[in-house]
Amino acid sequence: MDCVKIGKLIAKLRKEKNLTQRNVADALGIQNKTVSKWECGLGCPDLSLWPELSAILGVDMKQMMEGEITSNKPDSGNIDKVRFYVCPSCGNILVSTGSASIFCCGRKLERILPTVATIAPKITVEEIDTDYFATFDHPMTKDHYLSFVAYVKSDRVFLNRLYPEQSPTCRFPITTGGKLFVYCIKHGLSVYSGNL
Repeated sequence: MDCVKIGKLIAKLRKEKNLTQRNVADALGIQNKTVSKWECGLGCPDLSLWPELSAILGVDMKQMMEGEITSNKPDSGNIDKVRFYVCPSCGNILVSTGSASIFCCGRKLERILPTVATIAPKITVEEIDTDYFATFDHPMTKDHYLSFVAYVKSDRVFLNRLYPEQSPTCRFPITTGGKLFVYCIKHGLSVYSGNL
């Protein structure tokens, strides 16, 4: 660990949060001289303090330990670069429109990549009022179900969360083009392109 680099980062993050060294020290239950020592590069925080310190400063602990925060590149506004993430612990579904560092339940999540289309569920689509009503031929048991369906078009993502023992159906506005993403917890992500 580069204590000088880490110290400069701690000082920068602390100032961004409008915190004093005493504020950080009080929150960690240590002396403010200790925080000053870190910021001067004369030592690094004890391992037991890192989780709470990263929470106070609002940054990823791993990146803080490396002494630099990797910024995401600005979103270029291309919805075609949409990426989906599912937390293996809690099942949360997260979406980004480009490269991003996505964390949930203390873990960095990896982007879900589409699987081979041969195992994609069969879909039936009907027009009802101003919406498409999609029905999927897929089991919805606790061990094998569709977790989400997302329709991506232009500048929008219509995300439908599905649950075990629920009907595998969803609605989204009628529009031409776009892509439909369907995520099965067993078989992964399938993508349907073109007109539905």
